[in-house]
Amino acid sequence: MTALVRYHGALLLRSHRWLPPVLVHAAFLVVGLQAGQPVLDGFGYAAAALVPVSAWLVRVCVTVEPPAARHVLAAAVGPRRAHLACLLTAAGASTVVGLAGTAVIALFSEARSGDHRTAVPMGSATLAGVLTALCCVLAGVAVGTLTNRPLLRSPAWGVPVGAAAALLLLVTGASPANAAVAGMVTGSAHGVVHVPLFPLLAAALGAAGAVAVACAVSPWRE
Repeated sequence: MTALVRYHGALLLRSHRWLPPVLVHAAFLVVGLQAGQPVLDGFGYAAAALVPVSAWLVRVCVTVEPPAARHVLAAAVGPRRAHLACLLTAAGASTVVGLAGTAVIALFSEARSGDHRTAVPMGSATLAGVLTALCCVLAGVAVGTLTNRPLLRSPAWGVPVGAAAALLLLVTGASPANAAVAGMVTGSAHGVVHVPLFPLLAAALGAAGAVAVACAVSPWRE
């Protein structure tokens, strides 16, 4: 599996198709964040952008390989393993983007509450920010997995459905991504750090289920 992930990672890097989602995320941070702003607000803001960005990176990873090469690889290692490696590559790339954004927030934000009156412990705030980012990455990976091949093979369906699903995950209260981001915003208002363990677990289970479904149907849908 490691060799397959390296193969897909090399395809992703050489294609340069990772640039648009990464640049969109960077622009989102530049436009929406300011030096000295409350750190928990910054972590929540940056994490929210990772849901659509991660779904986008999944789409890039599952479409970057030429069809002929994809069929050869599936014949050699099995379609399930080939597709799993592709999704793991997307998850890894999304995690790198999320951690980079979290590091930027930690460097330039102020460890204070939303009203700048209450000190916030930077260590636990950064941990909460990392876990919130991972929660949103997993939610985005789940969306991308369910709205691209092999489940939805047509871009005419996959792209709008994926965009709508990513938006719903951000605004629906039952969503783990919404819960994690809301915890950051609420914590900033009161100067309290909420570590999103349960939302992260829910997002991990959701992503694992989505990946399992996509890999299970790949032999018949490819």
